[in-house]
Amino acid sequence: MRALVVYCHPDPASFTAAIRDLVLARLEDAGAETRLHDLYADEFAPGLSRAEWQGYLNSPENRAPVAQAADDLDWCDTLIFVYPTWWYGLPALLKGWLDRVLLPDLAFLMPDRMNRTIRPGLTHITRLGVFTTCGASRWLTLFVGAPGKRTLLRGVRLLCAKRCRTAFAAHYLMDSSTPASRNAHLVRVGRAMDRLTGARPQTRQATA
Repeated sequence: MRALVVYCHPDPASFTAAIRDLVLARLEDAGAETRLHDLYADEFAPGLSRAEWQGYLNSPENRAPVAQAADDLDWCDTLIFVYPTWWYGLPALLKGWLDRVLLPDLAFLMPDRMNRTIRPGLTHITRLGVFTTCGASRWLTLFVGAPGKRTLLRGVRLLCAKRCRTAFAAHYLMDSSTPASRNAHLVRVGRAMDRLTGARPQTRQATA
């Protein structure tokens, strides 16, 4: 198993960081090779530049500005996102990562003479995990449409292998969370990771 974990949070002491650490620990338990992209620590620039836009369709030259991320996306068979949900969607850095890294001839294939629609390019990815926190309630998030979850588990999922295994866990009402609710969520994340990796359930738990 080759796992790429894309992590996005500005505070290294956040609860989201605890979720990241648990995800990494479960990957280690499963014997996975793991690469971590910490978007804030790496000072990832989310904006698609004019030059990138003008060369967007020029493959493989379009990978040059994000070469390491593109190589890691090509390398992995497991892709995991860990982030806070802000305004019901993805943080700007994470959305920018999708804009700049999920490129033509890498993440998807553009229409051509034989194909009228975009086709998947991430068919080597067989596992997709999404772990997030939400300030809003589950009901309100679903009422708005959960755009962040939909972008990853529907939009990105469609680019992956047909039988791609998925996992999702969200801690809702994060602003009124308690130590008990956070610990319970970490248990859910651990179980979801075990299902995603196919590992036997672990007894080790992280604490908030």
